[in-house]
Amino acid sequence: MKLFYLAFAGVLYLASFAGDAFAQSADHYLTIQLKNGPVVIQLMPEVAPKHVAQIEALAKKGEYDNVAFHRVIDGFMAQTGDVKYGNMEKGFDASLAGTGSSDMADIPAEFSKTPFVRGTVGMARSQDPNSANSQFFIMFADGSFLNGQYTVVGKVVSGMENVDKIKKGEGQNGEVKSPDRMIKVTLGNK
Repeated sequence: MKLFYLAFAGVLYLASFAGDAFAQSADHYLTIQLKNGPVVIQLMPEVAPKHVAQIEALAKKGEYDNVAFHRVIDGFMAQTGDVKYGNMEKGFDASLAGTGSSDMADIPAEFSKTPFVRGTVGMARSQDPNSANSQFFIMFADGSFLNGQYTVVGKVVSGMENVDKIKKGEGQNGEVKSPDRMIKVTLGNK
């Protein structure tokens, strides 16, 4: 019987750590205000800690406010986050949007087994796997061909219907003329 109580105490002890880990993860929410309403993203520091830290730092500084969705491909994804050339109120340059980053350093890849499905948020990068910086994209549909090739940083937990209404681009690259933007981006609880 004593062994049973020790085992039970051990399970409770481990459960308390799991609860703490879940509670910490629950604090990592990004809310993006779009013209059609809010989008809430649960960030995943347990999957991509360096990428999530960079997104949170940029959001805290207001760097994502008024940044365009410069590349939007119907049935695939909506890309945003170019804080250098994509801010529609400060220095927006449609010809360069998508080529810029932030003043922070690029982040080494944090690839995982987390799949790219509808609502997944991933980090954009160049051909160099270690070149992600500030840009990210939200998936309109499943994209298994991205699995293990791009870093997953979160998932949309509410407001996907607002993501679906983001103005779509044209052509294979999805360049958007007069793009929609992230009006305001904040951190906090859901």
